[in-house]
Amino acid sequence: MAHATGRRRGRFGRFGGAYAPETLVAPLTELERAFYEAVEDEEFLLAFADLLARWVGRPTALTPAPTLGEQLGLRLYLKREDLAHTGAHKINNAIGQCLLARRMGKRRVIAETGAGQHGVATAAAAARLGLACTVYMGEIDMQRQALNVYRMRLLGAEVRAVTGGSRTLKDAVNEAMRDWVGSVTDSHYVLGSALGPHPFPTIVRTFHEVIGEETRRQILGAEGRLPDLLVACVGGGSNAIGLFGPFLEDTEIAMVGVEAGGRGEALGEHAARFAGGREGVLHGSRTLVLQDEHGQIAGTHSVSAGLDYPAVGPEHAWLGEIGRVRYERASDEQALEAFARLSRTEGIVPALESSHALGWLIANAEAWGGRLVVVNLSGRGDKDVETTRGLGVGDGGA
Repeated sequence: MAHATGRRRGRFGRFGGAYAPETLVAPLTELERAFYEAVEDEEFLLAFADLLARWVGRPTALTPAPTLGEQLGLRLYLKREDLAHTGAHKINNAIGQCLLARRMGKRRVIAETGAGQHGVATAAAAARLGLACTVYMGEIDMQRQALNVYRMRLLGAEVRAVTGGSRTLKDAVNEAMRDWVGSVTDSHYVLGSALGPHPFPTIVRTFHEVIGEETRRQILGAEGRLPDLLVACVGGGSNAIGLFGPFLEDTEIAMVGVEAGGRGEALGEHAARFAGGREGVLHGSRTLVLQDEHGQIAGTHSVSAGLDYPAVGPEHAWLGEIGRVRYERASDEQALEAFARLSRTEGIVPALESSHALGWLIANAEAWGGRLVVVNLSGRGDKDVETTRGLGVGDGGA
């Protein structure tokens, strides 16, 4: 685990930090200490590795995509996080944080979720480790991800609907943080993406770096060299930083994070923070935030619930500023087309979040002709079939 390599604790350039209410200063300090002790403890690392191997099902496959690759003129591989237990990369961080919570003596975990995958992963990890679990989810997201709501409840979690604000991921984070403020003595907040106050961005990156570490070994085994390009979708940024992290020192490798371009350029019509965001503080860290001229958090839109969030993780903000990673966007339409196309060409149904990464690559493949490309398939699309079917995808639609 290459935790905090080359970075000051809690800061990524001028981004990051811990902007939290006074009641959370001590819990965050306790969490930081416990985390750094844990990742230096061989017993903890062995327990985490054992759970990843025998419960999560790692390593996940690195699958060639010959038909789509040939169509695009690329040598294309997919990192198959959709094959991990519960159907997405989220389980890596969830089981790591639940294991950390149990080590700290916490009896209950709290989570927020948008697409539902982090909520399902946290509910499953809590069940495995004997912890009570409460998940906050926006009312709109509960409607479009009803299957995952059922799965969370089946796994023993209490799912609380968030009916205020935009009723999406931003508001679920707000409610989860409020809960944690009032229950820190016996509860741990399993934040689901690489954002929030320090130490959360570093914790989440560390538990997800297994994605990039496996990809490095697998692509070297398959091709005898490293890839030319890595592509991943970026909401808060957990799957992307997990893939990118172990390759950041390999400066010859290009990296592209793909945001939700939504349905238009106007504020409120997308969730593209690098295209339309300004520096600000949201949910405990300084980063790029979509906000109006008065500094109020702007509404967002994406066909994918997991990318429908107005801020991005602070490390991504820094990596974009220094030019190490390019951040682009894919529209709803491009994502839906990629969703159908991968299903038809490779027999793999991707999550709508991951479909944004594929959508960008499809639109820009000509610039990467003949290159070796890895796309992180961060989750599977079972959760999205009702949404896509309602939009006519695969039925004469996109």
